[in-house]
Amino acid sequence: MRFRSKFESEVAVAISRMGISWEFEPDKIPYQPDPKVYIPDFYIPRNDIYIEVKGRLTQQDRVKHLLVKKQNPDTEVKFFFANANKKIYKGSKTTHADWAERHGFDWAHKKIPVEWFDE
Repeated sequence: MRFRSKFESEVAVAISRMGISWEFEPDKIPYQPDPKVYIPDFYIPRNDIYIEVKGRLTQQDRVKHLLVKKQNPDTEVKFFFANANKKIYKGSKTTHADWAERHGFDWAHKKIPVEWFDE
């Protein structure tokens, strides 16, 4: 299987080692304006959740995820950050983790919480 980054590949291995079955980029979730589609990285059928793997959380990513969340309230996306303490942009006081919490997203870094799969 081909991944877009080494980090995605590492996450796939970690989820597999937990005994969790997953799918890579299986769905396209629509959102407006334009129309556009968001393709989440991992889908976990067992829990009907998506895991978005992020090394960087750009302005474009932040806008997209807020629109997707608002327009698709039954779709659950959890973030797995390479570094949750990374600032959202140079000079910002806001970290990736701060942003996720502020907007009601579950997030983790370093280790994927087993609780994500027990819900």
